[in-house]
Amino acid sequence: MTKRLRPRLRHLLLPLCVPLLLAAGTGPAAAAPETRTVAGVTAQAAPSGLAGAVDSLVRRQLAEHRIPGASVVVVEGGRPVLTRGYGVADAASGTPVDPARTGFFLASDAKLFTAVAVLQQVERGHLDLESDVNRYLTAFKVRDTYPGHPVTVRDLLTHTAGFDNTIIGRAATRPEDVRPLGESLAAHQPRRVRPPGEVASYDNYGVALAGYLVETVTGKPFATYLDREVLRPLGMTRTSFAQPHAPAIAAGLARGHRPEGGRQRVQDGQYGDWSPTGAGAVSTAADMGRLLRALLAGGGPVLSERSVEALTKRQFGNDDRLPGLGYILEERVRDGQRMLVKDGDLPGFHGNLALLPDRDAAVYVVYNGDGEDGTAAYAGQEVVDRFADHFGTAAGARRSVSLADVAPYEGEYRSTRTSSTELTRVSALIGSVRVSAGDGATLTTTGLSRDPEAGARHWVQLSPGLFQERGGQDRIAFRDGRLTIASDASVSYERLPWYLSPTLHQQVLVGSLGFLALTVLVLPVALLVRRRRPGTPAGARAAKLLLWTSGALITAATVCFVLLAADPNALNRTIIVGDSPLLKAVPALTGIALATTGAMVVCAFLSWRRRWWRVTGRVHYTCSTLAALVFLGVAASYRLVG
Repeated sequence: MTKRLRPRLRHLLLPLCVPLLLAAGTGPAAAAPETRTVAGVTAQAAPSGLAGAVDSLVRRQLAEHRIPGASVVVVEGGRPVLTRGYGVADAASGTPVDPARTGFFLASDAKLFTAVAVLQQVERGHLDLESDVNRYLTAFKVRDTYPGHPVTVRDLLTHTAGFDNTIIGRAATRPEDVRPLGESLAAHQPRRVRPPGEVASYDNYGVALAGYLVETVTGKPFATYLDREVLRPLGMTRTSFAQPHAPAIAAGLARGHRPEGGRQRVQDGQYGDWSPTGAGAVSTAADMGRLLRALLAGGGPVLSERSVEALTKRQFGNDDRLPGLGYILEERVRDGQRMLVKDGDLPGFHGNLALLPDRDAAVYVVYNGDGEDGTAAYAGQEVVDRFADHFGTAAGARRSVSLADVAPYEGEYRSTRTSSTELTRVSALIGSVRVSAGDGATLTTTGLSRDPEAGARHWVQLSPGLFQERGGQDRIAFRDGRLTIASDASVSYERLPWYLSPTLHQQVLVGSLGFLALTVLVLPVALLVRRRRPGTPAGARAAKLLLWTSGALITAATVCFVLLAADPNALNRTIIVGDSPLLKAVPALTGIALATTGAMVVCAFLSWRRRWWRVTGRVHYTCSTLAALVFLGVAASYRLVG
């Protein structure tokens, strides 16, 4: 989804279950030397060095975060040094994870395959990275929103096409419900919200469109093309983008889960029309190891060395002082080393991959559970960091080097991934970034971390506008009203004027809602006490009814929204599948409230002109009308009004 709610860990340990969970892993836990070969892949027991560090971390994560299972491959020196499954593929059946046979949904890690497919067609002369995508599209065209600034193939692979972020209802619960890629892209083309090539902002539609270009120029469905030109040449026999999957692959699929009370609930919503973005795509850890080894070895037999260089070379950056993007892969610097990373999230599945080309090393880890409070979305990042830490350490900056004034950077910032058209825009209301200046040219930020346990972060200035995390390795930079963070090259944050401040909007919403909710509770009591006064105009009675109705509708819409957002794990699934009645209830209730509030405006005017009530009554009615208008106005700015 757009942005995951900022959860905190409620459980740091799962008492008594640790032995059972570890026993369920496919790899033995004993320290004695032991190896096991599965489908030609050697998995070592009790590994040491890099493999041992990753192995011990994943085991601990499953226990601490209540994740049913995981699968990992670590490549070093051109060979897999760890290929292992942990826990169970299905919490109900207890089937253990097999790293060579258990398929996990790839989610957005599948986008790497899309980049490979596009570059193959560039090599063969069928696609040109600098060409307008409309050159290749026949069934529909990308709208010419910015004349003279066409979306190019390169823009699609660097998340710079400028499409709005629209994700509600883009997933399916069954593979049988999936529509053809081109048909779906034509029906759900988002607005273009910025010129192409201006800002990198994570873009599912753009990557899906890149996959469709491969379909268009080859005349083959995307899944069929990948199978013939990428998967088979690499020997990735347990990987598939087809929906539904072949029986042999479907039989070995892990199920996604989320903790619910004391049990694990199965998550659905992993399928969808846009397979080039990861919908429905599955693979095993062993198969992913083959892809990573091929990329580290120069691309054979699927890409030329030149294409691999283009894939991993910096192609775009939101700030030239920070890491940027290759094609789909994102740069990240840790311990002074340049990594290329990709992560992926679907309901119940979370994966991360990273390559260290200079070290001839790579890692891929995937989980089949959301974890307590959604912690699995960050668990893979921990593995990637541990992987990088194995190759060296780097001390973080402790004090500011530059004492240039930092006050101009203060304020609230909104992610460029924020939708301008969908209800998911409300994520900006509760997920904005706040920047505060401190002594000694330092800054403090809140809301700027993927780590669910992280709160405020503190930064010291290295040079004007460039900051490093105190005691850490992450960096942020400011330029032209935008904030960029080194650990996420595919997003930027835009500074908001004071009147668009989410904090201000929260206060306004709470204040107006409180006033209306109190009126809803008190008004019926007041009417009962006073009963019906003789001679009370019908218009005055209707006005009171409108007041109570508007307040009740707004209160009910708020309750529905709270229920919708109560469980972050369930919310992510609800948003991308789009099948919850609450998604329709919130804008429907506020839409009706808007109509009744419009009638209240007329009644407020008439109440003064015809003196329906005492002055206090008229003042209260006018204030109630204003409160409803203000609430609905702010709600509408976040696409919460139907």
